[in-house]
Amino acid sequence: MKKAIALTLSACMAASMFVGCGGAAGSTSGAASGDAPAASAEGAADGDVSLSVSWWGGDARHEATQKALDTYAAANGVTITTNYNAWTGWEDAISTALYAGTAEDLIQVNWNWIYNYNTGSNGDNFVDLNTLSDIIDLTQFDQAALDQCTIDGKLLCIPVAMTGRIFYWNESTFEKAGIETPKTWDELLAAGETFKTKLGDDYYPLAMGEYDRMIFLVWALECMYGKDWVTDGQMNYTQEEIESGLQLLLDLEQAHVIPTIQTIAGDGAESLDKNPKWMDGRYAGIFEWDSSASKFQGALNEGQTFVVGDYLTGLGDHKGGFTKVSLGFAITTTCQQPEEAAKLLNYLLNDPEGTAIMGSERGIPLSKAAIETCEADGLLDPITLEANQKVLANCECALDPTFEDSRLKDSTGIYYDVMAGLSYGDYDTATAAQTLMDGVNDVLGSAA
Repeated sequence: MKKAIALTLSACMAASMFVGCGGAAGSTSGAASGDAPAASAEGAADGDVSLSVSWWGGDARHEATQKALDTYAAANGVTITTNYNAWTGWEDAISTALYAGTAEDLIQVNWNWIYNYNTGSNGDNFVDLNTLSDIIDLTQFDQAALDQCTIDGKLLCIPVAMTGRIFYWNESTFEKAGIETPKTWDELLAAGETFKTKLGDDYYPLAMGEYDRMIFLVWALECMYGKDWVTDGQMNYTQEEIESGLQLLLDLEQAHVIPTIQTIAGDGAESLDKNPKWMDGRYAGIFEWDSSASKFQGALNEGQTFVVGDYLTGLGDHKGGFTKVSLGFAITTTCQQPEEAAKLLNYLLNDPEGTAIMGSERGIPLSKAAIETCEADGLLDPITLEANQKVLANCECALDPTFEDSRLKDSTGIYYDVMAGLSYGDYDTATAAQTLMDGVNDVLGSAA
């Protein structure tokens, strides 16, 4: 019952946040004139051009994206309206808009959205970007990355970066506790008691929400058993193997390494980067996407040191973890000016001016042109770059597109149910493992 109440409250808080704020929306425009700066992107076509753009992310991403859009609008006489916010509640809002045909012209998408949300009330939701290749320079992207965004021969989004999960630590808090950041599983377990004894009950070496725990579970299992979570629509793990991974999460709670889900829910923050306990160092570690480094680093209070960790050894002989297209940009089929949206997209991803402004706020760019610009100008965030290099060097497993299906990943989905149920004590490891397997198999069956 406690778990159910917490999930309901969490969902309500997320919904009220998104609806109440309505996202951060705005409009920027610029009329081209003789006094306007020369546009580094191709100028807009004759006539009024009005585009809308949406994305999610942290404050640093919002600022960089808005600056790039402002610059493009001023140079090209384009009016651009924007809609952006944090992740919480975002997918539900965008999926509803896509189905209703009211989504923005150019939208930031999660990789799996091209599988889950391409069909709406009016047919396909995303433009085949191959048809706009005379405007968008697709040669700047490796074909393997483009293939991950192609379904039935249609390129439904442009991949921005590759990403994976890795550990980050607040080195200042570990120094305060008198220990180094952990490099092995045993060191992580031992750190919990040290934090509790030397710093207090509110201090934890690591904090993970429900979805973080699910990705951590898969990483740990892949380290132990050396096989993908799903292959060709079939789960690769037995109930006993999954139970062993779930027990690791319980061990972390019992060793005071991670706070319980109830504790995190009681903090009242919509996400870990906005949690005061992360900001002031009481939560001293996260297991996050390499593309999210700047968001978490920027949230820390002044005087704290944020570092990229190593993948922990001691769980098994294999390199666990997966990489995926972190996110992409798609043009919706409801866009009235797709060629103009394509010009803007090429500016953001390939143009020297646009890519210099965007930097690495969405991860290390896949575009060769963007990398060249960012490296020449020293614009790549060193933390993000270090994390991305470690991820790409370590993670050897593949990700099935259904892993991020909303029925699993959403706050009312199977992952949240299983991880919250296990943490609250409503499920033992056997029940949690079976519930997880049933939920994943249901999604796999519907995708077949």
